[in-house]
Amino acid sequence: MERIRFEKLNISDEIKKAVKDMGFEEASPIQTKSIPYLMDGKDVIGQAQTGTGKTAAFGIPTLERIDASNKTVQSLILCPTRELAIQVSEEIRRISKFIKGINILPVYGGQPINRQIKALKKGVHIVIGTPGRVMDHMRRGTLKMGNLKMVILDEADEMLNMGFIDDIETILQGTPKERQTVLFSATMPKGILKIANKYQKNPKKIKVVHKKLTVPSIEQYYFDIKQRDKLEVLTRLMDMYSPKLSLVFCNTKRKVDELVIKLQGRGYFADKLHGDMRQRQRDRVMNSFRNGNVEVLVATDVAARGIDVDDVEVVFNFDVPQDEEYYVHRIGRTGRAGRTGKAFTFAVGKEIYKLKDIQKYTKTKIRRQNPPSASDVEEAKSEIVLNQVKNIISKEKLTKEVNLIEKFIDEDYASIDIAAALLKLLTDRTDKNSDSPEADFGDTGAEPGMVRLFVNVGKKDKIRPGDIVGAIAGETGLKGELIGAVDIFDKYTFVEVPEDSGREVINVMNRNKIKGKNVNIEPANRK
Repeated sequence: MERIRFEKLNISDEIKKAVKDMGFEEASPIQTKSIPYLMDGKDVIGQAQTGTGKTAAFGIPTLERIDASNKTVQSLILCPTRELAIQVSEEIRRISKFIKGINILPVYGGQPINRQIKALKKGVHIVIGTPGRVMDHMRRGTLKMGNLKMVILDEADEMLNMGFIDDIETILQGTPKERQTVLFSATMPKGILKIANKYQKNPKKIKVVHKKLTVPSIEQYYFDIKQRDKLEVLTRLMDMYSPKLSLVFCNTKRKVDELVIKLQGRGYFADKLHGDMRQRQRDRVMNSFRNGNVEVLVATDVAARGIDVDDVEVVFNFDVPQDEEYYVHRIGRTGRAGRTGKAFTFAVGKEIYKLKDIQKYTKTKIRRQNPPSASDVEEAKSEIVLNQVKNIISKEKLTKEVNLIEKFIDEDYASIDIAAALLKLLTDRTDKNSDSPEADFGDTGAEPGMVRLFVNVGKKDKIRPGDIVGAIAGETGLKGELIGAVDIFDKYTFVEVPEDSGREVINVMNRNKIKGKNVNIEPANRK
């Protein structure tokens, strides 16, 4: 089915703002189908797998129905496990970020009950809990249901499998008869249908089934890594495989923006594609990608739908996709027209479980790999150079070069030493040409640890120190206090920035403007 952008849904501006802040562009199928019915107060049976966005599907209407001025429990969400209760609570908190005065409380076993009782006495609007702990509060009289408007059973089939069916009935019998009852479940066994028939009124049935998509023959790998290591692993993989064109997928627009700046700062020819860009901008980026002027394209799933480029050699899932279908669409961008392709996915913590769902859905194996070390990268670079050497030996006439090497040998140098030195020279050049942030700027006349940059605007352009500092800080994220001396002359300016940020400042600022003027920034020459 066609997905709708969140701004088209009839939801409050505060929630639209929160969803945008979270970086999501469009509603998933379960959200598109169920939110309008839930907003109308109808009972709903939603059948959808994990990872389809069902928490937001019931979380958004739940928040819309809350009267923040009435500090009583108005919505109860039942979950089979404490882990899911915490996860649902965190998600709804994020969605309610810009709504004032909403109190959300997860209640589950294993946490001191006195802390939960204290919170309930202060006033809570939404309770998210496991059946056992919810019943405990009901027996104690600490969870009062008199003003309850909505009950949601999340992963109802799991609660059935875990033997909670009697507990659920006890809880539902203790809630007001005039309430909205919502049930989400991956499957619909008889026990769940019995609950639906008994406790729901003319429920609207919504079923979202994944399309069966085939995964092309692509080498698929994943890395179990920490969030902070993602960028380093990504750049090492790029250096190891040196793909002509590669695609990097992030789940949010904000992540795309941040990652592109960091990649450009490390000297990669990277650009972005996401829903906030005008069509003209997208066309420009896509043309640059097709022509090879942009080698790394960082995109969201929505923006990447129009990408149809045969030469993509590697796809990187910088974030594990929210939806199994998205995974198939992403990796299908490589391995086209009979070519081989690779897909690498970065999994952090519990995202491993999401990967298991993806493997089940795609019926393919995603193999675990250890992140490459710096020495692995060096070895791979050497291998690339040696392959180029083999190619030259088989295809080129090398008479002139052979004569030069023979002169070296006559001077008592061993041929193996000459070859090793030439290999080192070539790999060192590759490193320097990569424009890494550690690149040696030479002596630019800056303070130790800083690099002095030349900017081709000055007093005649009505430039002031604040314009230079503000532009660099705003575009690169570098804190203003880290920017050093700014010397402005008639037609040019010198500014000092930390040496390890120098390459990023040059790459980013040469794509931007200062006070409306295109600029050229480069390392200064010491006089």
